[in-house]
Parts: sequence; structure tokens; C-alpha cells
Amino acid sequence: MQTALFRFYAELNDFLAPHRRFVAFSHPCDGRSTVKDMIESLGVPHTEVDLILVNGESVNFSCRVQSSDRVSVYPVFEAIDISSVACVRPGPLRQTRFVLDGHLGRLAAYLRMLGFDTIHQNHCRDEDLARISCDEHRILLTRDVGLLKRSAVTHGHWMRETRPRLQLAEVVERFDLYGSIAGFTRCLRCNTTLNSVEKESITARLDECTRKLHTEFFTCRTCGRIYWKGSHYERMRRMIADTMNRATPVPHASRS
Repeated sequence: MQTALFRFYAELNDFLAPHRRFVAFSHPCDGRSTVKDMIESLGVPHTEVDLILVNGESVNFSCRVQSSDRVSVYPVFEAIDISSVACVRPGPLRQTRFVLDGHLGRLAAYLRMLGFDTIHQNHCRDEDLARISCDEHRILLTRDVGLLKRSAVTHGHWMRETRPRLQLAEVVERFDLYGSIAGFTRCLRCNTTLNSVEKESITARLDECTRKLHTEFFTCRTCGRIYWKGSHYERMRRMIADTMNRATPVPHASRS
């Protein structure tokens, strides 16, 4: 039987069977399968891979694995610029925007709270999520590994955490969003950018206490929801601060 030697590094081991984690192991190859197909057959989505070395040389996903090849697979690098040697990663998206699967509704609201353009629908088919990610150049966030293996998906991430606040910290750290946060600028319900509005134009819609205590208001032009900096604002502000404390910024190497 022809085999190749595979080794996966760092968090890519999350996707492997326990006996294959953090060790080199032999895997059958027929000389015709691409390295992308072989990596995904082992459970690792292509969106999680940043660098592939075959016999010490950087290759792209279309490389066909041959008998006795040594294949090293690395996750996304955040602190080191490897663009000059990596062959598999598409260029970074011009804007950081997201599309989330139906199970990540709370995370979607949190990302909108931080100001990130985030699409989420409770009932959206996998093929539609993949299409939206591709057509609108959005990062697909999901707990479904199979969804990230769809060829249309170029930018995606498998969520390790299951609790929404920890998921938010995971996304902020994974995509280095610290400098891009623009809190309280989007509607949490429908993702539309909020507009400042004169208090006089919405007075009839406010309760007496809100009218007395607040002067600054914002509205969503899509759903008409009104926002102001009340007790809910303070709770969310503290939550953002807590998220920043949970996520650990990655020190970037200087780039020339």
C-alpha cells in the first residue's frame, strides 16, 4: 500500500482523531488525490489551513500527494507574515464582514454590537450560507465542520467555544479585530447602521422616564428601533470590556 506521512500543527489537531493528534502518521495515497482532498478527508476544513509543506516545499491545494511524501499542515498565522511562501490562502478580505449559521444567533448580536457587518438567519441552508460567504466576500463562522469544506467557501472559521461571550472573544482574537471595533453603531436586530435622530422627532415613542433622563438617540432605518445610552448600554459596554480582557492580542511581527 502506498502511503504519505502527514503531520498537523497547533489547533488543526482539534479536527483529528485522538491517535493522530500532535504526531506524524502514515495515510494511504493513490498518487491522484490532491492535498486539499486528503486534508479534508482527515477532517480538517481547508479554510483553517494557512501553509502546506510537501517535502519541505510550500504547495497549493491542487498538489497531488505521492507515495512517501512528507506533508506538514499549519493553521492560520496571525503573528507572522508568511505571504511570500504560503500558496493556499486567498488574499485578505477588503472589509471584515461575517455570515453566521443558524446556531450562532447570540454571537451575531454581539458582533453587531461591536460594529461588525454580520448576516444571520435562523433558517438558512448550508448551500445558501456558502453562496453568501463567496458572493459577498464574508467570513463564514460555524460549528459545522462540513460546511467549511464546501469549495465555495474561501474564508471561514470553525468555532471552538460554545458559550456566546467566549465565542465573541475567540472571533476578536482569531481575526485581530481590536483596532476595528466601532461599538453601538449597528442595529442588533437587523444589522443596519444606526442614524442619529433629533429627540423631538421621536418624543411620542419614548416613555416618561427616558424622555427626562436622555437627550441623545439613534434609530434603525430598517426596523425603526430606537437606541439610547441607558442601563442596557452600560451593561453592554462592560461586556465589551470583559471580552477584550478575555481575548489576548497577538503581537504582530514587523512587516517590510
